[in-house]
Amino acid sequence: MDLIEKTREFAVTFHEGEPSSHDMSHITRVETLCRKIQKEEGGDLLILRLAALLHDVGVIKEHEEGGDHAVYSAEIATEFLGRAGVEKKTVEAVAYCILTHRFSGGKSPEIIEARILQDADRLDALGAIGIFRSILSMGALRMLKHTTGLDKGSSKKTVYINDPVEGFNEYMHYKPFKILDKLNTDTAKRIAGERLKIMRLYLEALNIEAEICEKGF
Repeated sequence: MDLIEKTREFAVTFHEGEPSSHDMSHITRVETLCRKIQKEEGGDLLILRLAALLHDVGVIKEHEEGGDHAVYSAEIATEFLGRAGVEKKTVEAVAYCILTHRFSGGKSPEIIEARILQDADRLDALGAIGIFRSILSMGALRMLKHTTGLDKGSSKKTVYINDPVEGFNEYMHYKPFKILDKLNTDTAKRIAGERLKIMRLYLEALNIEAEICEKGF
């Protein structure tokens, strides 16, 4: 079994039962987007694929303990790749990509592989799949708070609003609609433009239908 497949199998063990939108299907989509962007933008494909597969392995730990899943994921990735005998330079590059990938991290990556991973991860928050993931995540986080009392402070103005439609509107303007201006590569910006059209149409329809329900026939 080659390194990529070993890494994929390793990542699966961290995403089994993941209750929000950071499941293995998200990882696979991010990996695919990384490969697509890399074809046009360049960069080391091995570093990119390893970083994509491992960038969220610390998410469940964040859900359970708080903290930053990017930091947890980078630590786990460094240990795993070190045990696998991966060259130190590659391990360090993968860890750097993971550390800088978060939307809320505010970090501007210095290497092309990190810029591509950040873009790919953000693109998966856009379009039809982005709508699906955001609703799934909101439901999971609301349930997590209900069952454990644990909440994500950064989500107080979106996830935990009593009216979920209002919360979804707040979320869309807080995150997806700001992503285009934060992307690093021209390839990602082109993809994002098309996906944002879908999201704006959906939000417009949602608000019209919600208003009809509130006012009655």
